[in-house]
Amino acid sequence: MKKPGMHAKEIADKFLTYSILIIVSLIFVFPCFWLVISCFSKSGDMYSFNGFFPSEYSLDSFKLLFTDTVMYNYISWFTNTLFVAVVSSLLGTVLVILTAYTISTFEFRGRKALMKGALVLGMFPSFMGMTAVYLLMTQFGFINSHLGLALIYAGGAPMGYLVQKGFFDTIPKSIYEAASIDGASNFKIFRSITLPLSKPMLVYTLLTQFAWPWSDYILPKLLLKDKSLWTVAVGLMSLPETEFARFSAGSVFIAVPIVILYFCLSKYLVNGMSAGAVKQ
Repeated sequence: MKKPGMHAKEIADKFLTYSILIIVSLIFVFPCFWLVISCFSKSGDMYSFNGFFPSEYSLDSFKLLFTDTVMYNYISWFTNTLFVAVVSSLLGTVLVILTAYTISTFEFRGRKALMKGALVLGMFPSFMGMTAVYLLMTQFGFINSHLGLALIYAGGAPMGYLVQKGFFDTIPKSIYEAASIDGASNFKIFRSITLPLSKPMLVYTLLTQFAWPWSDYILPKLLLKDKSLWTVAVGLMSLPETEFARFSAGSVFIAVPIVILYFCLSKYLVNGMSAGAVKQ
């Protein structure tokens, strides 16, 4: 039996909870909404806005984004970003999966020390090593190189192996033992058993590795000196304040592909995150 007034208390709790969630959602959604509205500013100048919103609306910013490429070549920036993101995501996924599988499956000397070291190093922000990265890229001749930029992203990817390791920990070891008894090598076990069971984790890793270089600004700004080699993040940040509508249009357009990917593969993304977070 419910106590008198309990029903009213539950309603009040739900009302308060949903009110807070709605307010927080509006706070986070408003900047995105404002950015989309800013794309349609006719003047393109941020200072011509009537408060938060443009005084006049037009589609000229989208037209200029793809046609006026003499000073600001958005198409080239987009292509450069796509190349770096695809190459780094493919290489990074392979390295992360191999690292996580090795640490999860095999026992070797220094394993725990390696895990602790990776955990401690992951606490430091990545920009602390920018000077060392720049010097190394200079020595290897990778300044103004998209391949060099992709290799840096891929090389740093194994530091985030913990989610993938958590997933591999959930796979029963008895499966591996049975395959070993049948004469399967470690590589065959990995190829024929582990990979087919790891589709959600593979998709999750690929998406996360793709998203990092897709929107990163610091590394491309540091290593890509030639304007024609810039990525979208660097190119958009170079736009003056009088081109704010073009900046907004470019920001919205660059978000479209990755949003589509996330929606199409959200099932695998959620499964990958949940599987890697829970150990059987």
